[in-house]
Order: sequence, then C-alpha cells, then structure tokens
Amino acid sequence: MPYFFYIVIIILVSAGPVFPQMNPGARQIALSNSDAALRGDVFSAFNNPAGLSGLRDRELGVFYSPSPFGLKELSNAAAAYTEPLPLGTLSLGASTFGFSLYRKNNFLLAYALEILDFSLGLSLNLHNLTIKNYGSANSLTLNPGILIPILRELSWGLSVQNILNASIGKESGQIPRVVFTGFSYQPHRTVILNAAIEKSSGSPVSFRTGIEYAIIKYFSLRIGLSTEPDRFSAGAGINYSFLKFDYAVFTHQDLGLTHQIGTVLSFNAND
Repeated sequence: MPYFFYIVIIILVSAGPVFPQMNPGARQIALSNSDAALRGDVFSAFNNPAGLSGLRDRELGVFYSPSPFGLKELSNAAAAYTEPLPLGTLSLGASTFGFSLYRKNNFLLAYALEILDFSLGLSLNLHNLTIKNYGSANSLTLNPGILIPILRELSWGLSVQNILNASIGKESGQIPRVVFTGFSYQPHRTVILNAAIEKSSGSPVSFRTGIEYAIIKYFSLRIGLSTEPDRFSAGAGINYSFLKFDYAVFTHQDLGLTHQIGTVLSFNAND
C-alpha cells in the first residue's frame, strides 16, 4: 500500500497529532483508559506516575499488540518495571509504536512518593520519532501527577503529559500536551468505578468511564466507554500468586474491533 495510507491510518487511530500519545496496559484499555485515579499498577508510569505509590512489590509488566485491527503497521508494545525504595517507588519503562516506515519509541524514568495520604509522581520521557527518508529526531518531556484521597473509598487523580510543551524537530505540536483527570471509587473491595476526562491539545475533550468487578477471588471482569473517539471496551484479568494476566477488547468507530493482552509479574521486594 502507498506510504501515505499508513500515515493516515496512524492519525485515524491516534485521533490526534502525527506523534500520537499511547497509553499501554490491557487492564487500562479494558477500562477505556479511565484510570486517572487508579493506584498500584505498574503501567501507571505511562498514565499517572503518582499511581506507582500504591505498589509494595517489584513488578514487571509487559504489553503487546502485534497487529491491531489486522494491521501489523499499527503494532505496539510496552514494558515497565517498578522498584519500591525506602522512600518512594522508582519505575523504568519503554514503549514502541509503528513499523519500518514510521516508528515512535518512548523511554521513561518515573518516581512516586507518598506524603501523608497524598501521592506525587513525575516521569521523564525520552521520545524518538523515525520516519523513513525523513530521518530521526528526539525530545524530552516531563509528566507530573498527583493522587489525593477524598474519602476512604474515593480518590482524585490528575496528570499532565508534556507539561513544558516540548516538541520534536522544528515542528510544534508533534507531542501534544495532555491533561488527564478523574476519580476512582471503590464502594466494595470487589468493585472499582472510574470516571475520567482527558483533554489533548488540538483535540476535543474525551470523557471516559470504566468498571472493574472481581467476581471471584482470582478473576475480574472489566468494561468501559469513552468519547472522542467513541469506544466500547471490555476485558478480564486473572490474578493468582505472582502472576497477573490481562485481556482487553475494544472497538474503533472506523476500524472495527481488536484485542490486547498483557502480563504482570510480582516479586516480593524483600526477596
């Protein structure tokens, strides 16, 4: 297919600038990325780094989607590792998106700290964009985040991706500034309700909601809805001993339905 066709598809899927924001994690995708205030997940490093503060064990998470919507050109993958420290939580992460003609890579270093009941987080991201016949360029961005408990069952989260409005190459707007905020409500230990709003520069406001329900001890079901783009998502998670396996499926208003998978390994920090 012609080169421009793939670029059009990338813009269509990302619903934003040519340098798209990717939010990895099969659990997050099953919840329609409504996880602005979700705590204790290794993939929080990519979404709201303050959420890393809920982790007490080492975790290694891997996410892979080899051919979304049947298009290998949209292949994406991510990995993240967290290390609990005597003061705070440290995370290293990497993600990749695209194919041989268009490739976006992101490498991050994140840190989260609890102060009283508040959680603060910050990630430093190195972005690399390579377009065949056009070369390669790099940029650094800072993503701060905060989590605040309002009630014992209710938390509010806020993160800003690319707060300093950095760009890549000589063109502005290649890396959007994204404000992501929302609530997480846990009325029972088996149920989590999420609601979030995301506003990316140059794009309409996206409203998102998601529900996670642990129907039995080791098995959870998830469902989510979002606008801009309109999306329905669902998934399931298995959490047994040191292993978590997550599956997600979601619809795209133009491209149809696709599937995602992810795995998280947990290790006791004292081992």
